[in-house]
Amino acid sequence: MDINSKFPALSGNKTKISLFFFIGLIILIVGMPFLALPIKKSEAELFLEENLFAQEKLLLFNENTLISASDPSNPELKIVKKLLVIITAYSSTPWETDGNPFITAAGTEVRDGIVANNKYSFGTKVRFPEIYGDKIFVIEDRMHWRKEDYHFDIWFPSYWEALNFGTKRTYIEVLEG
Repeated sequence: MDINSKFPALSGNKTKISLFFFIGLIILIVGMPFLALPIKKSEAELFLEENLFAQEKLLLFNENTLISASDPSNPELKIVKKLLVIITAYSSTPWETDGNPFITAAGTEVRDGIVANNKYSFGTKVRFPEIYGDKIFVIEDRMHWRKEDYHFDIWFPSYWEALNFGTKRTYIEVLEG
């Protein structure tokens, strides 16, 4: 059964109808993205967008619930003590070190994030929030025996960087994790 037999008035306009149908289909396909309505974001998604700290610590669950993003291989570090200390700097120059200037007292190679201190054991993690924010340092070296327990020495790759750092008085956070 032909459509022209059902609608005799359209029989002469068969080509026009096909053309209009084809143009309409193209408009619909091209215009479809513009017809899409924006999806409303949940409060949890908006919270994550606004808070960079939360992006690292929280996960979105069921599009509306925030849960903690803990990682057993990298446990959350807690602040055990907050102390006022003196911070200086050193480098791997022979006159500033004992023995091999590139090996720490803990037996590891010097690298960014190494700190020398006489009070805390090797492996103790510390932060200098007023100077370095959330960067974590590890105590793997010792200082001269005359230095007090509240004196910390940060390792720098060059003598001039250490010299430019100078001496600073700041708070330190001793971490436990």
